[in-house]
Amino acid sequence: MSHSTPETLARRVVERTAEIASVPAPTGAEADRAALVDAWWREDGWARVEADATGNVWALARPGEGGAVVLSAHLDTVFPADLPHIVREEAGRLVGPSVGDDSVALASLSAVGTLLSGTSGRPVWLLATTGEEGLGNLSGIIGALDGFASPIEALVAVEGNYLGRVSVVGVGSLRWRASVSGPGGHAWEASEMPSAVHAAADMIRDITRLVVADARVAVNVGRIGGGEAINSRARACWFELDVRSDDPVALATLEAEARALIERNARDPLEVEVEELGRRPAGALETDHPLVRAAIAALTDAGIPPVSVATSTDANAAHARGVPAIAVGVTTGGDEHTPDEWVDIAPIARGLSVLAATVTRFEEATR
Repeated sequence: MSHSTPETLARRVVERTAEIASVPAPTGAEADRAALVDAWWREDGWARVEADATGNVWALARPGEGGAVVLSAHLDTVFPADLPHIVREEAGRLVGPSVGDDSVALASLSAVGTLLSGTSGRPVWLLATTGEEGLGNLSGIIGALDGFASPIEALVAVEGNYLGRVSVVGVGSLRWRASVSGPGGHAWEASEMPSAVHAAADMIRDITRLVVADARVAVNVGRIGGGEAINSRARACWFELDVRSDDPVALATLEAEARALIERNARDPLEVEVEELGRRPAGALETDHPLVRAAIAALTDAGIPPVSVATSTDANAAHARGVPAIAVGVTTGGDEHTPDEWVDIAPIARGLSVLAATVTRFEEATR
């Protein structure tokens, strides 16, 4: 980019946010967005713009010495390809599917690289990842970390509407589909036969009551289906389970107890099969780590009160590998994961400055 102040860069970010948010990118189908980001970064003159085996896009925004700083944002969205991806600007906001999660972050990476390009320090890489949402299971960032040959000293996951938040805790999750099957039968003539629906309901009742002492956990059954007729003992039933915790030990405990409850309620002759749909590691970065202190100081200097939150982002994969990581934002917004998702335009310039200052302060603290 030829412009170099946060204010002039912010206008380009708004334009690019609208451009990329208009491109559908459900998880697993991010290629069109990846191609657009690749074109942006080549236009901006970054070195080593390339895609990796997982479909991520990389660019070297600034060469340097020592371990790298990676600024990442994810390409995929929660929206199906056939949903109209229309972005509009109104009342100081951009409104439309994915504008905040994570289009404005994708559009901001290069702008932050521009602000850092006139400085010296560690190598700074830009990274647009695949597979962050839903059942993508962080496949993009996992592939990126596995394939990056040089040491990574810090990973900053940029979530568009997180400005003011500093997430040092990654909420882990486990997703299962449990399928119950049996012989079924007539609701009256074979009333002694177990019903797959009844057994699944018992499993759900018991699992959703699970707690772990001194830990924050969440258990949710988001989808369920089965049965053949109102007057039949069901031959089949399935449900999808999402179990979360910000504590790896608590998450492991929940997993073991949930599996035990499923097996306990699968009374003969019923059979149950548990298919793992996804797994995200839990983890955290120490609150006194230089990366955390840098992010807090950058926000404070900009007059933005920092707030600590626990989230599920690309930073989770870094936590699991011992790579210092945080999740932060570039502007404010709301209504994530709805077609009327929105972000504020005015804070973007300040958000770009905060991101650049976070990197600079981290480098100063770790020289």
